Amino acid sequence: QVQLVESGGGLVQPGGSLRLSCTASGSIFSLYDMGWFRQAPGRQRELVALITSGGSTNYADSVKGRFTISRDNAKNTVYLQMNSLKPEDTAVYYCNARTIGTNAWGQGTLVTVSS
Repeated sequence: QVQLVESGGGLVQPGGSLRLSCTASGSIFSLYDMGWFRQAPGRQRELVALITSGGSTNYADSVKGRFTISRDNAKNTVYLQMNSLKPEDTAVYYCNARTIGTNAWGQGTLVTVSS
């Protein structure tokens, strides 16, 4: 079973940037579709960005043009570059790994966008 550890969250001012990282262990990283989800207080968890094992990407409309997902299979790591951050981006961000028979989650990292 894959294990996921996120890092890179924190407090940032509106308009600022952060890069989240998620490192996987315990399995063949390159076979997984990797995603970033987020959950704000009182709201359901939602998909932010997805990158497939083949490198195709998909984004929520709310982050298109501001966020970029990428992966480095040699480092077993997926990244989420977040630019032009807004207060409404404040949430716990979770890394997700999926393949047939597997749906694994990290512990989450908090992103707070506030002045």
